[in-house]
Amino acid sequence: MSTTPTPSLPAPDGSSDPHLWLEDVTGEKALDWVREHNARAEAELDAVTGPDGAPLAATLQREILEILDASDRIPGVTHRGGHLYNVWTDAEHERGLWRRTTLESYRTEEPEWEVLIDVDALNEAEGEDWVWHGARLLRPAPGQPYRRALVDLSHGGSDADTTREFDLETLTFVPAAEGGFERPEAKGSLAWIDEDTVWACTDFGEGTLTSSGYARQARIWRRGTLLAEAELVLEAAESDLAAFASHDSTPGWERDWVLQAHAFYDQTLHLVEGIGTEDGVRLTTIDVPRDLEANAHRDLGVFSPRSDWTVGEQVFPAGSLVVGDFASFLDGEPGLHLLFEPTDSTSLDGMTITRSTIVLSILEDVVHRLEVHHRDEDGAWVSQDLYPELRGALGVAAFDADEDDRVWITVTDFVEPTTLLLGDLSEVPHGGAPGELETIKRAPARFDAEGMDVTQHFTTSEDGTRVPYFEISPRGAEEAAEAGTPVPTLLYGYGGFEISLTPSYLGPIGKAWIERGGRYVIANIRGGGEYGPRWHQAALTEHRHRAYEDFAAVAKDLVERGVTDREHLAVRGGSNGGLLTGNMLTRYPELIGAAVIQVPLLDMKRYSHLLAGASWMAEYGDPDTEDWEFVRTFSPYHLLAEGVDYPPSFVLTSTRDDRVHPGHARKLTAALESLGADVRSFENIEGGHGGAATNEQAARMNALLYSFLWSTIGRDERTA
Repeated sequence: MSTTPTPSLPAPDGSSDPHLWLEDVTGEKALDWVREHNARAEAELDAVTGPDGAPLAATLQREILEILDASDRIPGVTHRGGHLYNVWTDAEHERGLWRRTTLESYRTEEPEWEVLIDVDALNEAEGEDWVWHGARLLRPAPGQPYRRALVDLSHGGSDADTTREFDLETLTFVPAAEGGFERPEAKGSLAWIDEDTVWACTDFGEGTLTSSGYARQARIWRRGTLLAEAELVLEAAESDLAAFASHDSTPGWERDWVLQAHAFYDQTLHLVEGIGTEDGVRLTTIDVPRDLEANAHRDLGVFSPRSDWTVGEQVFPAGSLVVGDFASFLDGEPGLHLLFEPTDSTSLDGMTITRSTIVLSILEDVVHRLEVHHRDEDGAWVSQDLYPELRGALGVAAFDADEDDRVWITVTDFVEPTTLLLGDLSEVPHGGAPGELETIKRAPARFDAEGMDVTQHFTTSEDGTRVPYFEISPRGAEEAAEAGTPVPTLLYGYGGFEISLTPSYLGPIGKAWIERGGRYVIANIRGGGEYGPRWHQAALTEHRHRAYEDFAAVAKDLVERGVTDREHLAVRGGSNGGLLTGNMLTRYPELIGAAVIQVPLLDMKRYSHLLAGASWMAEYGDPDTEDWEFVRTFSPYHLLAEGVDYPPSFVLTSTRDDRVHPGHARKLTAALESLGADVRSFENIEGGHGGAATNEQAARMNALLYSFLWSTIGRDERTA
């Protein structure tokens, strides 16, 4: 008598869905299903043992949590008014402390921190489950201290949050009953204009949200009035992504902006003038293509075209950076200058503006270098390499873009812990050299990297495109290859929304995977931004398959090079990367030995109707139109079929994820189970799109994940 379950699969055309009930996020029946599957996955994976015979998940959870909670981590800071602000989590403060110190104190090994908000204590006092979502400080009058902030708090880590006004002198929230600004929970924001005025983009009631669940309206809200009475400045279409508003408080260059985001990388920008005047508010639309990002800093207009941009007789290529006098541009006299032009191997990874310089972070075949640009006395642009001695992944941020020319620089790599440096560029605009770098902080090693090898490789995708990838190998990997012994290999990718995967210190991955003998590979596939807009656009909509072909090409290359084999190769990805690994599971099951699918999109017939899904149609297509003909070719939920030998899979999500609906993960799991496939799932109740709301939750989730990998592709005694 067969014990194979009767397959319960969605119709290939999306006309029927036997697991639709699992989309009821907090429905009792669906949550019972979640609890049962969580218990089953935890029982299985907690039983996996390490070489010492002890439960592996418990060991991994302890080690990962020690890394996440380490007191000697580098606190990331933001400078405002003589203070450095930081959000800190550790074992005693799992929800976090918002605190501040001075630069002088920050330079010491043990800075003295003034705690502004203890989120854990706040939760205890209010009986809530707040997760810190950020803060915006109001710039005071010259010579005055910072006194007010707008603080965002989220229930359980969801994207939807609330905003409350906070007094930085009394360290208390300003009650709404006493005139304090307070925004009810929604996907939105408040932003300071002045002490008594804020921009409000939020849920104002029926009809004020886009189909993606974000704010349609940008309004000006004045203290002492009702939120519903706030002055409407712009209303986006219901089919748009969202409306956003902001205020630039740079002294002498104050500006207000409203952005109508039609979709990702498709927007209309408006300059807002006349706030608080008798003539009233007026909008000036910035006359640029909708796929171009525009901004202004002091007198300078900054433009980043994503397709070739023709201005008069000049053509600025996609992926370039263009600058010019902003007032002249508005007057129809551009006088633009090409600051950066991409090549086949280079792209602009980031831009940092200080008071009088522009620092560019450039990728050349996914390897960083820095340039600094400034105007000379005649207004001509001059550039030079910046700190060329630095090696590794380089991150740059202005210390205070309005006040000076100092920059924070972080230097890291896959196996090299992060170093935080402070550089002074104040002499550069005067023809001088950048100041000597000051080492502010060094993070200690979190895993034993001795003998590990970091290399970059290139392979060829199905259509002939050259695709790079990084390989981080454990000690002894070369000897294993010579002996013909496959090394357990975890292949990670994303490939979407022009997001680049660049080197960063591996921390928990190094401890849980590489130090124990696993190889880690990061693929820089199309859909990402490693080679600028063209790399992203090459895998949009009907070309989405190219991202999966690139990823499959890397998987094949790893096997062909003899570094691993199919049984010892797993793939991992989250969000859009979960869609990627879902496609590896369903399109290329013969290439991999296991799949980790996190907070994923999987049902591409329904995705645009679930939470924020409608905002991604420019990326994937509209499945309610003829686009379904190509969308269905990369919808893992609809690619499942009987008679296929699917490798073991682990599907992870969060009930609190209000960006990518947890129904995607639940339904794929149920469909795989109906086929008798080897699948398990785990759904964290909190965590939002990140999957975890606290370090402890993150450690638990990752411990289960790596226990799964060691019990599948790493099950050999040599690496178990």
